[in-house]
This record gives sequence, C-alpha cells and structure tokens, in this order.
Amino acid sequence: MKTLIHEETYRGSKLLTKMADQDLVFCGVGAVGSNLVENMIRQGFSKISVIDMDRIEDHNRQTQIWTQREAGQLKTAMMKARAFNVMGITINDIPHKLEASNIKKFLKPGQIVIDSFDNVESRRLVTEHCLSNKIECIHIGLYQDVAEICWNERYRIPDKVTGLDVCEYPLARNIILLAVALGTESIIRYMDTGVKENLLITLKDFKISHI
Repeated sequence: MKTLIHEETYRGSKLLTKMADQDLVFCGVGAVGSNLVENMIRQGFSKISVIDMDRIEDHNRQTQIWTQREAGQLKTAMMKARAFNVMGITINDIPHKLEASNIKKFLKPGQIVIDSFDNVESRRLVTEHCLSNKIECIHIGLYQDVAEICWNERYRIPDKVTGLDVCEYPLARNIILLAVALGTESIIRYMDTGVKENLLITLKDFKISHI
C-alpha cells in the first residue's frame, strides 16, 4: 500500500511559506475570481486583497461561491467573511470600481495581480498599468467553452464580446473550475520555479495546451 506524500514533503515547506508571504490582488470576484480566491486560501495563500464594486445577485449562485442568504451583499465583504470562516484569515476587501484615478493605490510592484474581470475596459486598465509599472499579472478569462490563462507579457486584450455572458451560464461551471485549478497551479509553479506557464483549455475536446 502506497504511503501518501504530505504536501510539505512533495513540494517543500519553503514554498508554502513563500505562498503565505506573497501579496495577491484579485481584480474581480465573480465566476472565476470568487472560486479562485477560495481555492487559493485553502492551499495556503493568506495575504490577499479583493477588488470588486458589485453586489451579489441571486443568479450569481450558479457559477460563483455565494449562497442564497448572501444575495444583495457586497461581494468583497462576503469574500472577506468567507475567508475568515473557512481558513481563519483576514483579507483586505476593496468595494470600489478600479479606475485610472485609484489604480496606483491598489496595484503595486511586489504583488501578483490576478485579473478575472469580465469586461474589456477593466482588463485593459489592469494590463497597461501592470506592464508600465513592472507588476506581475496573470489574466484568467473565458469565452464559450474555452478558458485562457496568460501572464501579462503575452496577454492580448480581447475584442468586446456581445451575446451570452458565459460567466452567468450554469453549464459553464465546469470550464470555470478547470480555469481556477490551472490558474492556481500556474501561479504556484511560477513562485516555485520562476517559469510562467500560459495555458489554453478547450472543454469540448478536454485539451490543455501551452500558448
């Protein structure tokens, strides 16, 4: 019978300490962002800020982490409460719209910024600010049954998409959770090895490709 390898033995306690000490800023805690924060705090990340101006709507429960009881509340406040309830950590909740006038206050060198916004304008703002200020940034986005995980140096801002918002579609939950798992792993591998992996996930053929 095989002996299970503890995470500290598998990857090293130094990596877990490094993860706990790393400042992360999540831009958007919707379908991708809310699931991603919860996944990452359960793995040992604890220095976290979340930026989102929205309140929870009832239909958000299909693809996000919220409960019926949380409808109407600020997403950032509920994310803070959940992080404390799940892992006993206190995160920094920022219930504001990220704009050119305040972005320097919230996104700074030394952080890893995770862009999971659902609109082109906000993605452009984050992309350009992080590039010009040498801030590490990874983008996680969805389109139909495709997910992209891309570090800022290779990221291309998508065209404006019209029609169904995949993040509000109940059957999109599977591609969302795949993106969350691989996005988390890409960040951990970067912290462990310094290598930035850019990935494309296509649900139709269950394919994961480096891009």
